[in-house]
Amino acid sequence: MAGGMIPAQSITAALRDLYDSMDKGATIPPIILLQVLHMAFPRFAEKSEHGGFTQQDANECWTELVRMLQQKLQPKQTDGSDSQAKFKSLVDQYFGGTFDCELKCIEAEDEPPSFSKENFLQLSCFISQDVRYMLSGLRSKMQEQLTKQSPTLERDAVYTKTSKISRLPAYLTVQFVRFYYKEKESINAKILKDVKFPLEFDAFELCSSKLQQKLTPMRARFKEYEDRRVEEAQKQEKEVRNNRDDTSRAKVRHEPFSFEDDLGSNNSGYYTLQAVLTHRGRSSSSGHYVAWVRQKGDIWLKCDDDQVSPVTCEEVLKLSGGGDWHCAYVLLYGPRILEVAENENTKPTAIEETAAPSPMDTSSSTSPQQ
Repeated sequence: MAGGMIPAQSITAALRDLYDSMDKGATIPPIILLQVLHMAFPRFAEKSEHGGFTQQDANECWTELVRMLQQKLQPKQTDGSDSQAKFKSLVDQYFGGTFDCELKCIEAEDEPPSFSKENFLQLSCFISQDVRYMLSGLRSKMQEQLTKQSPTLERDAVYTKTSKISRLPAYLTVQFVRFYYKEKESINAKILKDVKFPLEFDAFELCSSKLQQKLTPMRARFKEYEDRRVEEAQKQEKEVRNNRDDTSRAKVRHEPFSFEDDLGSNNSGYYTLQAVLTHRGRSSSSGHYVAWVRQKGDIWLKCDDDQVSPVTCEEVLKLSGGGDWHCAYVLLYGPRILEVAENENTKPTAIEETAAPSPMDTSSSTSPQQ
């Protein structure tokens, strides 16, 4: 068992050291992290007959990295909370959600439905002929049919499985299921279809009624904030027309994005897109991956190997697919942050969250556990 923990320890430490160097402004190739990754997962080190590394699935790599961090990063604690008992790791706390699932036999009406809970670290957007938007691709997976043994009929029967989210994580990962195995050519072919994704995502519709009720108070405050912004814009426009342009803004603070009793959750259902991983090519065994990362505000960076260049939000939205251009494959959403005036009275909270930095900051207070 100790030997099995070595990869997790090594990868977590390599990520920590890499982030430390980057925080100091250093520009370095992540050689050590790559070497550790290759040792932990030899398939990522496979080479072609020409001597170069063979193409690997980027979502598989992401999943393995998250799994390694899941083993080593301890959950964050707050006064009066029992995060250690509720979550085994920081990854579960900030990236993990929960489904409430209902299984109902459609061939035996008198058979009572069964209920269960399932945990997830990412949502899957399935791309069918009818799917044009990310939300509909996510929704289609949350009601599906399956066949299993019916205790009432004493044979295999068709069941409807309905899933609703009962816990939203602060950081939501969405995978676009673009690859499928094509037996005739023996390759993992790619679905190039254009599927739109938003810069601001609202997950409210995917949630259970109980969670929707919990989300409502913070959503109402977001609505107040939007209404206030419209009023302020109208006031400024009027002042400009009257040559009394007072553009000074009151100081603001950021409200917590988690529920008081659940650090690492999302308390509104609102998300802001933080990063997109794209694939350009026709199959998972060929092509090219590029990362597109929000740096600050509306400024994005295109990270194409060692070439980094600024791009606009409009360019990011064009990554939805539809041709041989870069297609969105994995998306990472972070919590939308509510800004309020510094002098505004709000309900005090024990959770200290002033912004939405990545919780997987392995360079500071959270270090790999030996």
